[in-house]
Amino acid sequence: MKTLIKSSQTKRFKSISRVTYNNWVNKWYVCILFKTKNMRTMEDCMGMDTIMAMSEHLDGTKHIFQLNVSGKKIGFRVSDEYPLPKASFYPSVPEAFFHPNLKESAFKAIHNYISDFFGDTVVYLWTANSYKHFIPQLPNLSLWVTMWPDRSEVTENIETFFASYPDIKYLSIRWDKLQSISPESQFYEAESIRITRPSLPAVHTFSRNFKGRQATLSYCECGFVELIEFMGRWRSGKALQKLEYLKITLTSGARHVREALRANWVKHIAATEKPPTHSVPDLYTSSFKPNTDPITSHSYIVRETDNRVASVSVQGRTFSFGVWNKTEEEFLKMVEQSQISN
Repeated sequence: MKTLIKSSQTKRFKSISRVTYNNWVNKWYVCILFKTKNMRTMEDCMGMDTIMAMSEHLDGTKHIFQLNVSGKKIGFRVSDEYPLPKASFYPSVPEAFFHPNLKESAFKAIHNYISDFFGDTVVYLWTANSYKHFIPQLPNLSLWVTMWPDRSEVTENIETFFASYPDIKYLSIRWDKLQSISPESQFYEAESIRITRPSLPAVHTFSRNFKGRQATLSYCECGFVELIEFMGRWRSGKALQKLEYLKITLTSGARHVREALRANWVKHIAATEKPPTHSVPDLYTSSFKPNTDPITSHSYIVRETDNRVASVSVQGRTFSFGVWNKTEEEFLKMVEQSQISN
């Protein structure tokens, strides 16, 4: 049956971008996201692409039927219960039940079956709304975690979490002690990070140590001096080597932000020319917004180590930075071609 399904659904399977395990109240939902779909809301993710649900049950024997999942017997029923009961478009899907003590082994069996079914070209992603929530450590499984520790949280606990889960793809965090995280921490290895209200020391530490590809800093306590320092680090090639996209929204107290574009090594395209627009696939919210916010700016800087270009923009209190996969010569040729086409 598995072979028959795979052979008849080859084209559909190739359009799968990722499989996510989403936690909602006391249940987990397995969702499939397709490359061709234009997902806009969490309802879209949790609805038409939900293929199964999983629940803890104190008595794992209370079920309608049993299935052998990767060598483990798991109880199932077909359930109409969903976390958003007003959304009538949710279909009935199988719901797996297991005793809380068997949670780890049940998830392992289900994940092994799903990954064997869809193959290794699909991204498998576990989402968690707290680092204290249950997070299994399974092969070929990445992590998307939201963290809002309180002020009393011990730095060592956060460090232990990052050390235990090195394959964090997407991270959203708000924490007053961010600057106390060690520069060697796996925190800085996350591919995409969103930080809310980082302090000035935290901004300095982050810009020195971030090794990921995309970052968004909201309500950031910094000014044009810190922005110039950041650009200087990237320009030197000594930091932020993998960076593709950065967006920093400053606090209302920020002044003279545009002064960051007056650094003597910031270059400018002529005002009469049309600059190209930078945008790359959004790693953090690819299910809802396929690309990063566009950056169209006459200002750019060049990295000294490889001559790569980054577009730099300041709009109000928002600083945007987009790295091109082009040398300065290639970048300027693109600008020239744009003028000819217009």
